[in-house]
Amino acid sequence: MTRLKIFLFTLLVGFSFFNCSTQTDKIILVQSSNPDKPYEIMDVPYGNEDGQTFDIYLPADRTTLTKTMILIHGGGWLAGDKEDMDLYVDFLKTSFPEMAIININYRLASEEEDPYPMQLEDISQLITFLKDNNQQLVISDEFGFIGASAGGHLAMLWAYDFDMDNNIKMVCSVVGPTNFNDPVYKNNDDWFVQVLIETIGGENPTVEHFEQVSPYNRAKENAPPTILFYGDDDTLVPPSQGNVMHDKLNQLNVPNELTIYQNEGHGWDGEQMEDTKIKLQNFITTHFSQD
Repeated sequence: MTRLKIFLFTLLVGFSFFNCSTQTDKIILVQSSNPDKPYEIMDVPYGNEDGQTFDIYLPADRTTLTKTMILIHGGGWLAGDKEDMDLYVDFLKTSFPEMAIININYRLASEEEDPYPMQLEDISQLITFLKDNNQQLVISDEFGFIGASAGGHLAMLWAYDFDMDNNIKMVCSVVGPTNFNDPVYKNNDDWFVQVLIETIGGENPTVEHFEQVSPYNRAKENAPPTILFYGDDDTLVPPSQGNVMHDKLNQLNVPNELTIYQNEGHGWDGEQMEDTKIKLQNFITTHFSQD
């Protein structure tokens, strides 16, 4: 992909989605905090590379049974920031005050660095970090994912294909791509869509590579419960992406829900967002409630 394409795409995705201390220092701060009280730390490093940071929100009265929701931002694998997921931070704090929240950044793709497997490796590194430090953080090894757009894709793909220890107990994907061999993508000449496909597939993508990076092809019978949201006017991630994932999860007998909003594109607000929150709250309560 050319640098000009990357620059232009980065500018565009900024309008498309929803409305330093050392690692040891950060962990000492957490360890010295009182688990009976809420505690928040921003920009905690989970690796040594630029972009490998997260914000952590720890609830009051947490124990080693406390579950953690991990938020993964979108941006076409090339852009975006954890601040884009602040809406979900506020939602979770209000609806699930007993839950810990992790809002992550990850390394962004560039002309030199492909998103796959780099960004999946970042999620693996984060999960390892949280599990290694769960006693200091006072949380369990049970996690959920909420991802938007490219973040939804990463959430599904990691949960379906990289979670060897079964730590992910639920996934929410908001307009996340699921199947890059979808004819809607393969036969699409829209420049914006072409950049998306070129980013995840490279200059000369193959069917096999697209299968490898498609959650649709990686889902198995032990996949975690998954809730999906799409807009029927979305040209970047069309509703067919939700339909095929829903059908596949049904075939595998994996609990899942699909909502497609009429006359909505790559994101929504107002009544539709309130509906998303209600459905997500019910799904989390059913599939990721505290023991």
